[in-house]
Amino acid sequence: MDFVTRFIDAYSPNLSVNSRTLFKEIVYLKKYNKGDIIANEGEIATNFFLLKTGIIRSYDRDNNGKEYIRTLYVPITTSGPLSSLITKKPSTTIYDCLTDCEILVGDFPSFIKLTEEHHDLAHFYVRVLENIFLRTEKRIHELTVLNATERYLKLKKDIHNIDNLIQQYHVASFLNITPVQLSRIRKELYSK
Repeated sequence: MDFVTRFIDAYSPNLSVNSRTLFKEIVYLKKYNKGDIIANEGEIATNFFLLKTGIIRSYDRDNNGKEYIRTLYVPITTSGPLSSLITKKPSTTIYDCLTDCEILVGDFPSFIKLTEEHHDLAHFYVRVLENIFLRTEKRIHELTVLNATERYLKLKKDIHNIDNLIQQYHVASFLNITPVQLSRIRKELYSK
């Protein structure tokens, strides 16, 4: 089963053969290197991304240049500056590759046009948006309710081997702690 089919089936397994074909026609596979920016702040986004391999982050910067990771994306997930795609205004968030990545790039305006013409694709879009909402709600819940150690353990459960996949300062930023705090947490956990 190809990657696009797996992605579609995860959200809308009853999508018609015709709609699947139309969706596949508006996406193409592109390889990105670690550090490549796939969507930048200040740009009006036109593409959405389906992560096939690798890890992407979305992050914001404060006035002093400090980075705050909003989301870590792992396969199979959607990525991209949704606010910019919807509002057609410049993005305030940066999306870059923390590892080498294979990404299906899709033309968002073409996709929206297809959703207006094909009810099953509109339903597929709703399911994807629901998933994005649930991921965001989960992230807010974790930052609000869990302490730093619990967030770290949850991250390790969600992304196996995370400590060996990306830089520790990225892990710390995602957890909303300092690298020193992360080091202390890891030392305490591994000493047990």
